[in-house]
Amino acid sequence: MEAAVKEAPVDDEAAEAAIRACVKRFYEKGDADPMLGPIFAKSIPELAPHLEIVANFWSHALLGTTRYQGTPFGVHVNLPIEVEHFGRWLSLFAEAAKETMPEPLAAAAIARAEHMTQCFQSGLFPFKDAEGRPSKLPG
Repeated sequence: MEAAVKEAPVDDEAAEAAIRACVKRFYEKGDADPMLGPIFAKSIPELAPHLEIVANFWSHALLGTTRYQGTPFGVHVNLPIEVEHFGRWLSLFAEAAKETMPEPLAAAAIARAEHMTQCFQSGLFPFKDAEGRPSKLPG
């Protein structure tokens, strides 16, 4: 994933601006979304500092910067997330990336988001229920 961005002719300053725009646009979409909006409202007490943290994460993930030092999975463990939220999150993120980023950067961001979605879903829902759907508890 990172190799795709490093090969792309996107300068760091433009990439940083695009990342910030993408994060802002994603949260605008998420706040307005009937599925994700309530989770965002309960989980993000102050939006501006949160946007900065998330932009720093994406800068680290896509450009290799060192401003983000956390682990995003741990932050999400106790949120009221269900399996159906992952597809919606990914859909809104992909829309925001395509709207705000140059194509090579958007493609890398979406690929990283797809990978994160799979990892988070596997980590938060490690079991299968009786019908074979992902579950937090053994079925």
